[in-house]
Amino acid sequence: HYDGARFAGWQRQREARTVQGELEAALARLCAAPVPVLGAGRTDAGVHARGQAAGVRVPAKWSAEPLRRAMNAVLPDDVWVAAVHEMAPAFHARFDAVARRYAYVLGTDDAARSPFRRATEWAVPRPVERALLDAASAHLPGEHVFRAFAVRGTAPETDDHRCRVLRARWREDGPRLVFDVEANRFLHHMVRFLVGTMVDVASGKRPLADLPRLLAAGDNSEVSPPAPPHALFLEEVRYPDHLYLPRA
Repeated sequence: HYDGARFAGWQRQREARTVQGELEAALARLCAAPVPVLGAGRTDAGVHARGQAAGVRVPAKWSAEPLRRAMNAVLPDDVWVAAVHEMAPAFHARFDAVARRYAYVLGTDDAARSPFRRATEWAVPRPVERALLDAASAHLPGEHVFRAFAVRGTAPETDDHRCRVLRARWREDGPRLVFDVEANRFLHHMVRFLVGTMVDVASGKRPLADLPRLLAAGDNSEVSPPAPPHALFLEEVRYPDHLYLPRA
């Protein structure tokens, strides 16, 4: 888990604080040697996680639960290791993931501007129609080319920008609306572009028919601005069961 507010994203950077950098610093301290941390994927500056996954190779003296406790004793208070598992030797945190799940939180009531909520919710400044959010998200499940919902030039030229969305739905959480989306992969800013566009549809700034049209578009020139990062959470990364080694 991590609170992304004080991080410049997941990926290690020479002159900025990152989640990968803090994990590697903690492991270097515990293992008395550099230990690379390979994440399941990158999150942007300000994005949070309640289920990021990473792979590390540590000396044989460490077993799963003692390593978890030791890491949590030396990590800063905005990062917490929830679980550690011993994995098959060939495990790769990024390429072996079969699904990733995100949640985006909208605050639609006036109290969303409270300092106790605005750090992790997008307080939308205009009314949104729930039925239009549902209708917009209904276009997303299945396999589509999400070129219109990705930052241009961040994927390799050979990438087809095709993602298989397993679930996409809005739900109520008290006064909040939460967008849950699960897919085999996500492109750079993809969830934030999707939320920004759906909120524009639900607030009357663009027609619902734009969703299927954008799913067929060849570039991102007509997509809505991305929703802000501070309300986005990486909730879970899933792997095949056979990669988890039995506990001793």
